[in-house]
Amino acid sequence: MKGLYTILLLILSNTFMTFAWYGHLKFHEIPRFSKISLIGVILISWGIALFEYFFQVPANRIGFKGNGGPFSLVELKVLQEVITLVVFVIFSLVFFKTEQFRLNHFIGFIFLILAVFFIFKK
Repeated sequence: MKGLYTILLLILSNTFMTFAWYGHLKFHEIPRFSKISLIGVILISWGIALFEYFFQVPANRIGFKGNGGPFSLVELKVLQEVITLVVFVIFSLVFFKTEQFRLNHFIGFIFLILAVFFIFKK
């Protein structure tokens, strides 16, 4: 159960982080946000990223073997990276409709899945 909680918290965490890092790229399309300065955008992104930490830190504490969780430190990191990429792909396809998911992206993800397989192989 700790493994599932860890994965769900990592998904939430990475959703907030993706919006913090890339969501502001759509501000020009929102009249209220279109004229915000770079400092304003940074502060908004920091505010969003704060919520990322509310989920990331507990995910790592719950999931880490040293705290009774099911994952080693390396496994946690690899999980986080793969979840980040999956969340990013979904985000980019939903919010940035001009972006295309190409064959080389798909092949790269296959290699990432293989990396997960080898990292978790005992």
